[in-house]
Order: sequence, then structure tokens, then C-alpha cells
Amino acid sequence: MLKLVGFDADDTLWHSEGFYREVHAQFETILGQYIDIGNANVHDHLLEVERANIKLFGYGAKGMTLSMLETAVAMTAERISAHHLHEIIQLGKEVLNHPVQLLDGIAEAVAEVSRDYPVVLITKGDLFHQESKVARSGLSALFGRIEIVSEKDPVTYQRVLSEFGLQPQQFLMVGNSLHSDIAPVLQIGGFAVHVPYPLTWALDHHEGFIADDEKMRTAESAARIPAAVRELAMKAARFH
Repeated sequence: MLKLVGFDADDTLWHSEGFYREVHAQFETILGQYIDIGNANVHDHLLEVERANIKLFGYGAKGMTLSMLETAVAMTAERISAHHLHEIIQLGKEVLNHPVQLLDGIAEAVAEVSRDYPVVLITKGDLFHQESKVARSGLSALFGRIEIVSEKDPVTYQRVLSEFGLQPQQFLMVGNSLHSDIAPVLQIGGFAVHVPYPLTWALDHHEGFIADDEKMRTAESAARIPAAVRELAMKAARFH
């Protein structure tokens, strides 16, 4: 039977990706003073630098800021001024300090689910930044445990479940990312509710994903999450 429900944080509980995209646009404006933005493929260059740097810096605004600095130096052939490098650092700080804006209805949805099951927050990213957002969200009291991890893959989910003394078929994950929240949980035998978000970071796309009608549901809004959890809980009881 279902004994634990996990929730993702960024773009599941609160808005996140849109802020990063705003910063990327401002980053391109800065570089436009040195290079022809129209022909430079800045987005692709930054993405490749971020992809390589994740292994060193992890996910989050700090890693993004360092990657922007590295990209700026490389794409301007080291011509970028200290003044503009400082502006890029300030962009990163803007993301770190941005107000937490909850998705419509998510607080009520988490509270409703928490009345039936223990809930845990499982998110990846920078420890300080994520802790700060959780504290500012006003939702921390709803979660019995908060896990901030470096990666969300089958190994990580298995570790978290083993610490709870649970089997995968007793766990359900709610999140917006097929790559981080849904696919790895289904892979180990758990259940998942996908809550699509209009924007997805390029490195969080999951090509070739095949939905599992038995163990997965899609909730088009936060208000539909509790019903999706209840429906899958009935299926989990049959798997027991």
C-alpha cells in the first residue's frame, strides 16, 4: 500500500524556470555589446558549458552564474570588461534573491495529500538556495522531511526509500520533470503524478519517454493532484 508521497519543488511548488530565462535574456543583452547575438548561438554555447559544469558545480543559480561567466569570457575572446562580468554576477544574485511565487492551488493540494499520507520534499539544486526557498514558501511545516540532493536518479530515490524502510511500490512522486521526477521513480517500481509546467529547462528534457498507464497519472493543475494520488493509491493497494 502507498505509504509515502514525494513532491518536487521548482516548477512544481513554485515558479522557477521563468526567472532563469529572464536572466538568460539579460545575459545575451550584455554579450550583445561584444558579439553579433543573431549569429552567435549564445543559448547553445551556454547550455553546453552548463552541461559540462554540472559535474563540478551541481544544479542551481550558482552553477548557472559560473557558467555564464565562463561563457562570456570565451565568447568575447576575453574582451568582456570587469564591469560587465560584475553585471553577470548580479544577475545570478537576482535569481537567488527572487521572491518565492507558489503555483496556484499548490498549497491546498499538498495540505490535502498530507492529510492522507506522509509527504516529503525531494529537490535537487544548491543547498542554501533551496533551503531558503523552502523557508520562504510557507510550506515547510507540511513536509515531514526535506531532501535536497545533488541528482534525482534511481539510485537517489532508492536511497531515500531505504532510509524510510519502504519499497518502491509504496512510494509516489509528484513533479513537473519527466526526467527527474517521473521516469526514475517509475524505473524503480514506484508511482508518479506528472504536473506539466509550461517551461522546461533544456537539460531536463526526457526524450523517448513512454508513459506508464498503470503507475502514472497526469494532473494538468495543482487542484487535480489529490485525486490523481488517490487513484494511484488504489492501484498501489492491488500491487501489494
